[in-house]
Amino acid sequence: MIESEVLTVTGMKCGGCETNVKTKLDAIEGVVSVEASFKANEVKVEFDTEKTSLDDIIDTITGAGFTVI
Repeated sequence: MIESEVLTVTGMKCGGCETNVKTKLDAIEGVVSVEASFKANEVKVEFDTEKTSLDDIIDTITGAGFTVI
């Protein structure tokens, strides 16, 4: 099942941070789409719950050095 989440993410300061988050999340099997905005402190992600979980996505973002609120 495809699920959509909007996460509040702090620590993104520029377009490079957006690209970093997007690249890391795109590498997860089951992630369908990612939109990151440092200006809005948001990451919108669609993912297949049969292949990955929200916890995996949050762990990946925090592993990249950002904080999910």
